Amino acid sequence: MDGPLVQCVPPAPRDLGAGAVRATVIALQQPTAIDCTHQVSLHGTPLLILTVNSPSVLPTIMMGIQPNLLNQLVSLLLGASVAGVLIFFLSSEGVVSRPSTAGISSWANGTMGFPDHPAQDANQTSRLEVASPQEANHTTQAAEQELERLLRAVADEDRTVIMTSVNEAWAAEGSLLDLFLESFKNGERIAHFVEHLLIVALDAGAFERCRAVHPHCYLLPPMAGNSSDPSEEKVFMSKDYIDLVWSKVRLQQRILELGYNFLFTDVDIMWFRNPFERMSVAAHMVTSSDFYFGDPYSPINAPNTGFLYVKSSNRTVGIFEAWRKARASFPGKHEQQVLNEIKFDLIEKRGLRLQFLDTVHNAGFCNNTRDFNTLYTMHANCCVGLGAKLHDLGNLMQEWRAYRGMDDGQRRRGPVRWKVPGICIH
Repeated sequence: MDGPLVQCVPPAPRDLGAGAVRATVIALQQPTAIDCTHQVSLHGTPLLILTVNSPSVLPTIMMGIQPNLLNQLVSLLLGASVAGVLIFFLSSEGVVSRPSTAGISSWANGTMGFPDHPAQDANQTSRLEVASPQEANHTTQAAEQELERLLRAVADEDRTVIMTSVNEAWAAEGSLLDLFLESFKNGERIAHFVEHLLIVALDAGAFERCRAVHPHCYLLPPMAGNSSDPSEEKVFMSKDYIDLVWSKVRLQQRILELGYNFLFTDVDIMWFRNPFERMSVAAHMVTSSDFYFGDPYSPINAPNTGFLYVKSSNRTVGIFEAWRKARASFPGKHEQQVLNEIKFDLIEKRGLRLQFLDTVHNAGFCNNTRDFNTLYTMHANCCVGLGAKLHDLGNLMQEWRAYRGMDDGQRRRGPVRWKVPGICIH
């Protein structure tokens, strides 16, 4: 390549706080050139964000990456379906430290008038039938009433619901929904969570299949102007896929407005232990991580909103409203990418306490976590295609059942790992 490798015209730098990892794989992008897209500082230390779309420059870049992060990069590239990887290069040697109680308190004191009492549902702007001119025909009053009825039925004593979503392909017999429900039955003391599970069906076929295997199913009305077949598998990053994941965010906001907390879990996440044990009561929002670097409150971590817990409050309703509005500023990006773009502002300006879950406990195929002794959930991310997910998750569940048959002595002798490789697990 002729000319300089990196060219930068950064916005005004900002300081991220103390401590950082040396190099960090953050997110997938689709860059059109090698370019420095942003620059911030770490107490005065420059921080460059590079986009890479040429395999020929990756060896040079990876020379600066620590071994554990290089493993994550290799896993990501093996499962990636889009070109390019966004890489943070930081010159600090230290790992980010845990936030102090004072730090959490200062976030709360820096809010912009968003109190944390539960949200009320009266006249909220995202009410399903009157969300916006584009969404005015998204649902009917009957669908709204059915949603409220189901939420009352599944919520626990703290008004918390667990929810997932499926289309006909994911809900079919022997597909992801069956594996997902099986994980609760075979997990450690988590079978009761199914009583608080709301399954959102994206099409009539999924709804019919859901009702055959689960008592609490909600048929999501189609979004106005979307003529695609919701029962078909959505290709990652296609327009239909992006519209689908944004409809999920709109529904989640409505649930918050109705005064319910929720834990959303993608249906390709297997549950092994109680994930609430890993969540801080101080957090407004808790997300799993594609990549995690030691500090659960550092926005340098990369969120994966396929596993997302949110407490209902006026603050979080406002955050979801801002998140949805930000979509227009980042055309062609799905909801997780947009959250990654705006997470600094949500923390700094809206006082969001956002916790990132450690991939040692809430893992994914993007990571190298392979010890059943520490595992709470496993997500088939960095894995494209329904068949590939079913193959690897099915093998994983077989290994988990074998682990459950071990005695305590066998478990204590060391990490209990599962067999690899798979189609996506490496």
